[in-house]
Amino acid sequence: MPRKLLKFLIVFDNTSLLYFPGQFLSGKVLMELQDDTPVLGLHFHVVGEGVVRVGNGRHERLFDKENYIDFRMRLLGEPGHGTSVLSPGIHSFPFKLGLPMGLPSTFLGTHGWVQYYCKAALREPNGLTHKNQQVFIVMNPIDLNLEPPVLAQQFECSVEHRLGVGCVGGGAVVCRVALQRGAYVPGESIALDALLVNNSRTTIRCTRAALTETIQYSAHGKVAAKEVRELASLRHGKLRAGHSDEWRRELLYVPPLPPTNLRGCHLIAVQYDVFFIIEPKSLEKEVKLQLPILLGTYPFRDENDEPPHPPTHYPSTLPIFRPWLHEKPAH
Repeated sequence: MPRKLLKFLIVFDNTSLLYFPGQFLSGKVLMELQDDTPVLGLHFHVVGEGVVRVGNGRHERLFDKENYIDFRMRLLGEPGHGTSVLSPGIHSFPFKLGLPMGLPSTFLGTHGWVQYYCKAALREPNGLTHKNQQVFIVMNPIDLNLEPPVLAQQFECSVEHRLGVGCVGGGAVVCRVALQRGAYVPGESIALDALLVNNSRTTIRCTRAALTETIQYSAHGKVAAKEVRELASLRHGKLRAGHSDEWRRELLYVPPLPPTNLRGCHLIAVQYDVFFIIEPKSLEKEVKLQLPILLGTYPFRDENDEPPHPPTHYPSTLPIFRPWLHEKPAH
Protein backbone atom coordinates (compact mmCIF):
# COMPACT_ATOMS: atom_id res chain seq x y z
CA MET A 1 0.00 0.00 0.00
CA PRO A 2 1.51 3.37 -1.01
CA ARG A 3 2.23 5.90 1.73
CA LYS A 4 -0.41 8.64 1.64
CA LEU A 5 1.23 11.14 4.03
CA LEU A 6 4.53 12.33 2.56
CA LYS A 7 5.23 15.20 4.98
CA PHE A 8 3.82 16.26 8.36
CA LEU A 9 5.61 19.26 9.93
CA ILE A 10 5.12 22.04 12.49
CA VAL A 11 6.74 25.23 11.18
CA PHE A 12 7.07 28.42 13.28
CA ASP A 13 7.07 31.87 11.68
CA ASN A 14 10.02 32.78 13.92
CA THR A 15 12.80 30.55 12.58
CA SER A 16 15.04 31.22 15.63
CA LEU A 17 12.44 29.37 17.79
CA LEU A 18 13.07 32.00 20.53
CA TYR A 19 10.06 33.71 22.10
CA PHE A 20 9.47 36.10 24.99
CA PRO A 21 6.43 36.10 27.32
CA GLY A 22 3.65 38.23 25.81
CA GLN A 23 4.71 37.57 22.21
CA PHE A 24 2.59 35.64 19.70
CA LEU A 25 3.52 32.05 18.89
CA SER A 26 2.46 31.63 15.28
CA GLY A 27 3.12 29.26 12.41
CA LYS A 28 1.48 26.46 10.50
CA VAL A 29 1.10 22.72 10.36
CA LEU A 30 2.16 21.54 6.89
CA MET A 31 1.29 18.22 5.33
CA GLU A 32 1.88 16.79 1.88
CA LEU A 33 -0.46 14.03 0.67
CA GLN A 34 0.00 11.61 -2.20
CA ASP A 35 -3.67 10.59 -2.60
CA ASP A 36 -7.13 11.64 -1.52
CA THR A 37 -7.04 11.11 2.27
CA PRO A 38 -10.07 10.97 4.59
CA VAL A 39 -9.35 12.49 8.02
CA LEU A 40 -11.35 12.87 11.21
CA GLY A 41 -9.43 15.88 12.49
CA LEU A 42 -6.16 17.72 13.00
CA HIS A 43 -5.50 18.41 16.69
CA PHE A 44 -2.97 20.98 17.95
CA HIS A 45 -1.62 21.19 21.51
CA VAL A 46 0.77 23.78 23.02
CA VAL A 47 2.50 22.68 26.24
CA GLY A 48 4.70 24.49 28.75
CA GLU A 49 5.75 22.52 31.82
CA GLY A 50 8.24 22.33 34.66
CA VAL A 51 9.29 18.85 35.78
CA VAL A 52 11.46 17.56 38.63
CA ARG A 53 12.48 13.91 38.47
CA VAL A 54 15.03 12.42 40.86
CA GLY A 55 16.10 8.86 40.06
CA ASN A 56 15.35 6.81 36.94
CA GLY A 57 12.79 4.17 36.00
CA ARG A 58 11.84 1.84 38.84
CA HIS A 59 14.32 3.68 41.08
CA GLU A 60 12.59 7.05 40.61
CA ARG A 61 12.40 8.51 44.10
CA LEU A 62 10.67 11.86 43.60
CA PHE A 63 8.56 13.41 40.85
CA ASP A 64 6.65 16.68 40.59
CA LYS A 65 5.27 18.77 37.76
CA GLU A 66 3.64 22.14 37.10
CA ASN A 67 1.99 23.49 33.93
CA TYR A 68 2.50 26.97 32.45
CA ILE A 69 0.67 26.46 29.12
CA ASP A 70 -1.92 23.82 28.21
CA PHE A 71 -3.70 25.07 25.08
CA ARG A 72 -5.62 22.76 22.74
CA MET A 73 -7.37 23.52 19.46
CA ARG A 74 -8.66 21.77 16.35
CA LEU A 75 -7.14 23.00 13.11
CA LEU A 76 -9.40 20.74 11.04
CA GLY A 77 -12.65 18.92 11.74
CA GLU A 78 -15.41 19.36 14.30
CA PRO A 79 -16.66 16.82 16.86
CA GLY A 80 -19.49 14.73 15.41
CA HIS A 81 -19.10 16.10 11.87
CA GLY A 82 -17.66 12.93 10.35
CA THR A 83 -14.70 12.80 7.99
CA SER A 84 -13.16 15.37 5.64
CA VAL A 85 -11.33 14.35 2.48
CA LEU A 86 -8.06 16.14 1.72
CA SER A 87 -6.89 16.21 -1.88
CA PRO A 88 -3.34 15.28 -3.01
CA GLY A 89 -0.73 18.01 -2.62
CA ILE A 90 0.40 20.40 0.15
CA HIS A 91 -2.02 21.64 2.84
CA SER A 92 -1.27 24.39 5.36
CA PHE A 93 -3.15 24.98 8.63
CA PRO A 94 -2.13 28.21 10.45
CA PHE A 95 -2.11 28.72 14.23
CA LYS A 96 -1.55 31.74 16.48
CA LEU A 97 -1.39 31.95 20.27
CA GLY A 98 -0.45 34.77 22.66
CA LEU A 99 2.09 33.52 25.20
CA PRO A 100 1.18 34.40 28.80
CA MET A 101 3.24 36.92 30.73
CA GLY A 102 5.45 35.63 33.52
CA LEU A 103 6.50 32.36 31.89
CA PRO A 104 9.76 30.96 33.31
CA SER A 105 12.70 30.62 30.93
CA THR A 106 13.48 27.34 29.20
CA PHE A 107 15.88 25.37 31.38
CA LEU A 108 17.56 21.95 31.24
CA GLY A 109 19.14 20.49 34.36
CA THR A 110 20.25 17.13 35.71
CA HIS A 111 17.12 16.50 37.80
CA GLY A 112 14.56 18.72 36.11
CA TRP A 113 13.64 21.05 33.28
CA VAL A 114 11.33 23.78 32.02
CA GLN A 115 10.31 23.03 28.45
CA TYR A 116 7.88 24.30 25.81
CA TYR A 117 6.67 22.45 22.73
CA CYS A 118 3.79 22.05 20.25
CA LYS A 119 2.22 18.74 19.28
CA ALA A 120 0.11 17.99 16.19
CA ALA A 121 -1.97 14.84 15.64
CA LEU A 122 -3.73 13.88 12.38
CA ARG A 123 -6.46 11.26 12.92
CA GLU A 124 -7.71 8.98 10.15
CA PRO A 125 -11.04 7.08 10.24
CA ASN A 126 -9.19 3.72 10.18
CA GLY A 127 -7.81 4.45 13.66
CA LEU A 128 -4.35 5.52 12.47
CA THR A 129 -2.98 8.71 14.08
CA HIS A 130 0.06 10.58 12.72
CA LYS A 131 1.95 12.65 15.31
CA ASN A 132 4.70 15.23 15.34
CA GLN A 133 6.05 17.78 17.80
CA GLN A 134 8.34 20.79 17.78
CA VAL A 135 10.15 22.43 20.70
CA PHE A 136 10.34 26.23 21.06
CA ILE A 137 12.39 28.30 23.51
CA VAL A 138 11.08 30.87 25.99
CA MET A 139 13.39 33.48 27.49
CA ASN A 140 12.01 35.63 30.30
CA PRO A 141 14.56 38.46 30.47
CA ILE A 142 15.76 40.22 33.61
CA ASP A 143 16.69 43.86 32.98
CA LEU A 144 19.15 44.88 35.70
CA ASN A 145 18.03 48.51 35.31
CA LEU A 146 14.59 47.54 36.65
CA GLU A 147 15.98 45.70 39.69
CA PRO A 148 16.60 47.34 43.13
CA PRO A 149 19.25 50.12 42.73
CA VAL A 150 21.35 48.69 45.59
CA LEU A 151 22.49 45.93 43.19
CA ALA A 152 24.43 48.55 41.19
CA GLN A 153 26.50 49.50 44.24
CA GLN A 154 29.64 47.94 45.69
CA PHE A 155 29.03 45.52 48.53
CA GLU A 156 31.38 43.71 50.83
CA CYS A 157 31.69 40.94 53.38
CA SER A 158 34.21 40.53 56.20
CA VAL A 159 35.19 37.95 58.78
CA GLU A 160 37.59 37.58 61.70
CA HIS A 161 38.33 33.91 62.33
CA ARG A 162 40.53 32.46 65.05
CA LEU A 163 42.98 29.74 64.01
CA GLY A 164 44.69 27.42 66.45
CA VAL A 165 43.95 26.87 70.13
CA GLY A 166 45.41 28.94 72.96
CA CYS A 167 49.12 29.59 72.59
CA VAL A 168 49.61 26.83 70.02
CA GLY A 169 49.15 28.62 66.74
CA GLY A 170 46.57 30.96 68.26
CA GLY A 171 45.48 34.22 66.64
CA ALA A 172 42.95 35.49 64.09
CA VAL A 173 42.77 35.77 60.34
CA VAL A 174 41.03 38.98 59.26
CA CYS A 175 39.52 39.11 55.79
CA ARG A 176 37.48 41.70 53.88
CA VAL A 177 36.11 41.00 50.38
CA ALA A 178 34.32 43.48 48.10
CA LEU A 179 32.58 43.14 44.74
CA GLN A 180 32.18 46.03 42.33
CA ARG A 181 28.40 45.48 42.34
CA GLY A 182 25.80 42.83 43.11
CA ALA A 183 24.40 42.03 39.63
CA TYR A 184 25.86 41.04 36.26
CA VAL A 185 25.00 39.54 32.88
CA PRO A 186 26.75 36.71 30.99
CA GLY A 187 29.87 37.94 29.20
CA GLU A 188 30.80 40.44 31.92
CA SER A 189 33.53 39.98 34.52
CA ILE A 190 33.15 40.32 38.28
CA ALA A 191 35.80 42.65 39.73
CA LEU A 192 36.88 41.45 43.17
CA ASP A 193 38.96 43.24 45.82
CA ALA A 194 40.14 41.57 49.03
CA LEU A 195 42.47 42.17 51.95
CA LEU A 196 43.63 39.21 54.02
CA VAL A 197 45.70 39.68 57.18
CA ASN A 198 47.10 36.58 58.87
CA ASN A 199 47.55 37.45 62.55
CA SER A 200 47.56 33.77 63.54
CA ARG A 201 50.58 31.51 63.93
CA THR A 202 49.25 29.17 61.24
CA THR A 203 50.34 29.31 57.60
CA ILE A 204 47.49 29.63 55.11
CA ARG A 205 47.96 27.12 52.29
CA CYS A 206 46.07 29.23 49.70
CA THR A 207 43.11 31.53 49.14
CA ARG A 208 40.60 31.12 46.33
CA ALA A 209 37.71 33.06 44.81
CA ALA A 210 35.06 31.05 42.99
CA LEU A 211 31.87 31.81 41.06
CA THR A 212 29.36 29.03 41.72
CA GLU A 213 25.93 28.00 40.45
CA THR A 214 23.53 26.24 42.84
CA ILE A 215 20.44 24.54 41.41
CA GLN A 216 17.81 23.38 43.89
CA TYR A 217 15.06 21.00 42.79
CA SER A 218 11.88 20.73 44.88
CA ALA A 219 9.06 18.17 44.81
CA HIS A 220 5.86 18.36 46.84
CA GLY A 221 7.20 21.27 48.86
CA LYS A 222 10.44 19.56 49.89
CA VAL A 223 13.99 19.82 48.56
CA ALA A 224 14.49 16.79 46.28
CA ALA A 225 18.04 17.41 45.06
CA LYS A 226 20.71 20.06 44.88
CA GLU A 227 23.70 20.45 42.59
CA VAL A 228 26.55 22.93 42.92
CA ARG A 229 29.02 23.68 40.14
CA GLU A 230 32.08 25.91 40.11
CA LEU A 231 32.04 28.10 37.01
CA ALA A 232 35.18 30.23 37.36
CA SER A 233 37.95 30.58 39.96
CA LEU A 234 41.06 32.54 40.96
CA ARG A 235 43.83 31.46 43.32
CA HIS A 236 46.55 33.03 45.45
CA GLY A 237 49.30 30.97 47.05
CA LYS A 238 50.73 30.52 50.53
CA LEU A 239 50.36 33.24 53.19
CA ARG A 240 52.69 32.90 56.16
CA ALA A 241 51.86 33.89 59.73
CA GLY A 242 52.13 37.64 60.32
CA HIS A 243 51.82 38.52 56.63
CA SER A 244 49.01 40.03 54.52
CA ASP A 245 47.78 39.63 50.95
CA GLU A 246 45.78 42.06 48.83
CA TRP A 247 43.60 41.30 45.78
CA ARG A 248 43.05 44.28 43.47
CA ARG A 249 40.29 44.16 40.83
CA GLU A 250 40.87 40.52 40.01
CA LEU A 251 38.35 39.29 37.44
CA LEU A 252 35.98 36.31 37.44
CA TYR A 253 34.43 35.80 33.99
CA VAL A 254 30.68 35.11 33.84
CA PRO A 255 30.00 32.43 31.16
CA PRO A 256 26.66 32.02 29.28
CA LEU A 257 24.14 31.14 32.01
CA PRO A 258 20.38 31.34 32.59
CA PRO A 259 19.12 34.21 34.78
CA THR A 260 18.90 33.89 38.54
CA ASN A 261 15.97 32.05 40.08
CA LEU A 262 13.90 30.98 37.02
CA ARG A 263 11.17 33.47 37.89
CA GLY A 264 7.74 31.91 37.49
CA CYS A 265 8.96 28.36 38.27
CA HIS A 266 8.25 26.97 41.76
CA LEU A 267 10.09 23.67 41.38
CA ILE A 268 13.59 24.77 40.34
CA ALA A 269 15.63 27.62 41.84
CA VAL A 270 18.94 28.85 40.41
CA GLN A 271 21.32 30.87 42.59
CA TYR A 272 24.78 32.32 41.90
CA ASP A 273 27.39 33.19 44.51
CA VAL A 274 30.97 34.37 44.75
CA PHE A 275 32.81 32.47 47.48
CA PHE A 276 36.09 33.63 48.98
CA ILE A 277 37.79 30.60 50.53
CA ILE A 278 40.70 30.54 53.00
CA GLU A 279 42.43 27.15 53.34
CA PRO A 280 44.65 26.85 56.45
CA LYS A 281 47.67 24.55 56.27
CA SER A 282 46.68 22.80 59.49
CA LEU A 283 43.83 20.31 59.83
CA GLU A 284 41.38 23.13 60.50
CA LYS A 285 38.35 23.61 58.29
CA GLU A 286 38.47 26.14 55.47
CA VAL A 287 36.90 29.56 56.03
CA LYS A 288 34.27 30.66 53.48
CA LEU A 289 32.79 34.08 52.78
CA GLN A 290 29.64 33.98 50.63
CA LEU A 291 28.55 36.89 48.43
CA PRO A 292 25.27 36.20 46.55
CA ILE A 293 24.92 37.87 43.13
CA LEU A 294 22.07 38.32 40.65
CA LEU A 295 22.50 37.28 37.02
CA GLY A 296 20.26 39.03 34.52
CA THR A 297 19.78 39.35 30.77
CA TYR A 298 20.23 43.08 30.07
CA PRO A 299 23.18 44.93 31.68
CA PHE A 300 23.23 48.14 33.69
CA ARG A 301 23.49 51.25 31.53
CA ASP A 302 24.76 54.74 32.24
CA GLU A 303 22.27 57.62 32.21
CA ASN A 304 23.55 58.70 28.78
CA ASP A 305 23.24 55.22 27.28
CA GLU A 306 20.45 54.15 24.99
CA PRO A 307 17.81 51.76 26.41
CA PRO A 308 18.62 48.04 26.12
CA HIS A 309 18.17 46.37 22.78
CA PRO A 310 14.70 45.01 22.00
CA PRO A 311 14.19 41.29 22.68
CA THR A 312 14.84 40.30 19.05
CA HIS A 313 18.51 41.25 19.55
CA TYR A 314 19.09 38.66 22.26
CA PRO A 315 22.37 36.79 21.63
CA SER A 316 22.04 33.78 19.36
CA THR A 317 23.92 31.56 21.83
CA LEU A 318 21.22 30.81 24.37
CA PRO A 319 22.42 30.19 27.95
CA ILE A 320 19.94 27.41 28.69
CA PHE A 321 21.72 24.20 27.74
CA ARG A 322 24.41 22.68 29.91
CA PRO A 323 27.00 20.72 27.90
CA TRP A 324 28.31 19.04 31.05
CA LEU A 325 25.01 17.23 31.73
CA HIS A 326 26.19 14.25 29.70
CA GLU A 327 29.76 14.22 30.97
CA LYS A 328 30.82 11.07 32.77
CA PRO A 329 31.95 11.70 36.35
CA ALA A 330 35.68 11.55 36.91
CA HIS A 331 36.94 8.50 38.80
